[in-house]
Amino acid sequence: MPTYMIGTYNEDNSVDVMMMAWGGIVDFKMVALNLEASHKTVKNLRDRMAFTLSIPGTDTLKESDYLGTASGNKVPDKFAVSGLHAVRSEKVDAPVVTEYPVTLECRVVEFQDQPYGLRVLGEIVDVLADEKVLDEKGKIDVSRIGAFAFDQMRNDYYAIGAKVGTAWHEGLPLMKKDA
Repeated sequence: MPTYMIGTYNEDNSVDVMMMAWGGIVDFKMVALNLEASHKTVKNLRDRMAFTLSIPGTDTLKESDYLGTASGNKVPDKFAVSGLHAVRSEKVDAPVVTEYPVTLECRVVEFQDQPYGLRVLGEIVDVLADEKVLDEKGKIDVSRIGAFAFDQMRNDYYAIGAKVGTAWHEGLPLMKKDA
């Protein structure tokens, strides 16, 4: 699964960031986070009703893995330990990690208790992208992000970025057979 970083503020306004691999964009303006209710981040989501959801690049793999491994319940200054930097979002009450190339600024819409854990639905309020990941038309070029995926079967990370096809095109020959 692709990895994402959830950014929230703790009760003392310090930055909390955790890695998430189960969830993502579920509609044009909606994301879903599938989390354990015991995470410090969940408390922050309930308190602030806002978060950022960033796509980390492989250049921050070590720091991002640390933020996904260290518990905010046990290491209250884990973001400071990571060495990353954050600024306050202009749109929501959450931090923007400056090293992450793409960040979605989100408001919590709903908490859903599911048999497999907690699902948090968030409305995408704005999208921030570093110039280094934009193409000549100003659109995000995913091949420039350096994103990585988490292989839960092997506990490994894999880089994402090679184009292997064009959406709504590759399957057209099969649609002609279907007619």
